[in-house]
Amino acid sequence: MAAAAAAVAEPKTKYDRQLRIWGDQGQAALEKASICLLNCGPTGTEALKNLVLGGIGSVTVVDGSKVEQSDLGNNFLLDEGCLGQSRAKSICSFLQELNDAVKAKYVEESPATMIDTNPSFFSQFTIVLATQLPESSLLKLDSICRSANIVLVAARSYGLTGLVRVSIKEHCVIESKPDHSLDNLRLHNPWPELKQFAKSIDICDKDPVVHKHTPYIVILVRLAEKWADAHDGQLPSTRQEKREFKDLIRAHMLNVDEDNYKEAVESSYKVSVTPGISDEIRQIIDDSSSEVNLSSSDFWVLVASLKEFIANEGNGELPLEGTIPDMTSLTEYYVSLQKIYQAKAESDCLAIEHRVKSILKRIGRDPDSISRACIKTFCKNTRKLKVCRYRSMEEEFSSPVLSEVKKYFADEDSWLRNELLCSATGC
Repeated sequence: MAAAAAAVAEPKTKYDRQLRIWGDQGQAALEKASICLLNCGPTGTEALKNLVLGGIGSVTVVDGSKVEQSDLGNNFLLDEGCLGQSRAKSICSFLQELNDAVKAKYVEESPATMIDTNPSFFSQFTIVLATQLPESSLLKLDSICRSANIVLVAARSYGLTGLVRVSIKEHCVIESKPDHSLDNLRLHNPWPELKQFAKSIDICDKDPVVHKHTPYIVILVRLAEKWADAHDGQLPSTRQEKREFKDLIRAHMLNVDEDNYKEAVESSYKVSVTPGISDEIRQIIDDSSSEVNLSSSDFWVLVASLKEFIANEGNGELPLEGTIPDMTSLTEYYVSLQKIYQAKAESDCLAIEHRVKSILKRIGRDPDSISRACIKTFCKNTRKLKVCRYRSMEEEFSSPVLSEVKKYFADEDSWLRNELLCSATGC
C-alpha cells in the first residue's frame, strides 16, 4: 500500500510547478500524448526536450541522418561520442536520461521518404512536430494529418529567426483560461434558494457588527428586488438608473467605512448583466457539429448536452460555476453562501451529466465513456469555451499574398546573406 501511494505521489511532486499552471486535466492530457518529431536538429530537439521534461507520454524521433561535426556546435544533446552514429538514436538516448518515465523511440529514415511511402505511420500520434521540412513534403504531411485529425506543428528556423505554424481542422478548448473573467454570481437572476437566504437576513439591522458584515451578495439581491418592485419588475439598465441604484445602496449605509457596502456599490453592475449567454457561446452551441453522431468528439457531445440544458433546466442560463469571491462577511454568512452556490452548481452539473448519458446512449456510445470529472470541468468552464478552426497549409500557401512573399524570398541563401551583410554593415 505504501509503495502504491508513493508511486501516485511521485508525479504530483515531480510536476508540481506545471500542475499549478494547467491542473490535473492538463497534465493528464500531456501524459497521454504521443509526439512524433521529424528531423532532430536543434529546433526539434529543443522542443522535444521541453516536452520530455514536462512528462509527455511518448516520443518518436524520425531522422535518417548521422551525427556530423556541425551538429556538435548547435545541438546540446549531442557530444563527440555520437559522431558517425544515428542522430535519431543518439537524441533518444539523451532524452531518455532526462525523464525515464517517458517512452522514447526512434526510426532511422528520412522524414520525406516516410511521408511518401508510409503515410499511415503518422496516424498513431497525437501531435506531429515537423522541423526543417521542404514545402512539398510539408503540404503532403498536412493533408495526411488533417485526414486523421492529428495536430501538425511545423517549425522552421533560420539562425536566430524562424516560424511556427499549427495546422489542424479544429481545436476545441474547455479550459481556455482567459485573462479576465467576471464572477458568475447570477445576481441578475437569483434562484429560489439564494433569494430565500437573502430574505432571511435583515439588511437594516442596527447592530453595527452585523450591518457591516452582511455579504454584498445579500445586499444586492435584496436591493435589486426592492428596485424591481418599484420599477415594474425591471432591473436598472440605463446609465441614469444604474447611478440611482448605487445611490440606493449608499442610502442603506450606517457609516462611511462599511467595506461590504463599498463592495456592493463596486459590484452593482452585476445586477444589470443581460440574462442569457454570450454571442460567442451561442455560436458554439448553434454550430452544426453540436448535432452529434457516433463519430462526434467528447467536446461536441458535451456541447449538445449544454444546449439541451439551456433550453430546459437552465431556463436560458449556463450552469453555475459554484464559486464565490472573497468578501467582507460574517463567517457563518459566507459559509452559508458557499454551500448555496456549490449546491446549485452540483445540481446543474448533475442535470448536464444525465443529458450527456442520454445523448451517448442515443448515438450508440457507452453512457459512461465521458467521465464525471470531465463533465464537472466542462460545467465550470462553459462561459470560456473556445473553438478554433484553421485553413490547410495548401490553402495558405496558395494565397496571393504569400505568393508575393515567396517570390521576394525565392533564393533563401541569398536572402540570409543579405540579412547578415546588412547587420554587419548597419544598412
